[in-house]
Amino acid sequence: MKRFNLISALLAGFAGTAVMTVMMKLAPMMGMPKMNVPGMLAGFMHVPLFVGWLAHFMIGTTLAFLYAILWATRGSITGWLKGSLFGLIPWLMAQIIVMPMMGAPLFSGSVMMAAGSLVGHLLYGAVVGLIYTPLPCLEGMDCGEHTLVEKGTAVA
Repeated sequence: MKRFNLISALLAGFAGTAVMTVMMKLAPMMGMPKMNVPGMLAGFMHVPLFVGWLAHFMIGTTLAFLYAILWATRGSITGWLKGSLFGLIPWLMAQIIVMPMMGAPLFSGSVMMAAGSLVGHLLYGAVVGLIYTPLPCLEGMDCGEHTLVEKGTAVA
């Protein structure tokens, strides 16, 4: 098993959130409804819009940490596909927990809004999966399944 990489998780979370945000801004030009997550967060928390932007990027970074700790080193799928599959989890949580908590109906009350959100979360996950790189298990460390004793030798 590999080790958590803080810098990589930070970069992946920021980049994934940035790509998702660009998609949100371009959505109306592609025939999808306007999506303003920072505005919704700011309105829900009764704070200025810049705090909504901070919250949006903090959530994206936190989700990337969860990806790195709980998801990245599990299973055989890697990269953008693994990240996209992870993106389904926050999308589903947003649609069945967060949106109703903020006063919106389940699945944003619209197939187009839910689909736009799904695309955004899949893109977010794909970018996180592409960018996040765990640290290797170093010689002599107990890294879970195998402990490296000598270079190239693993002891179960």
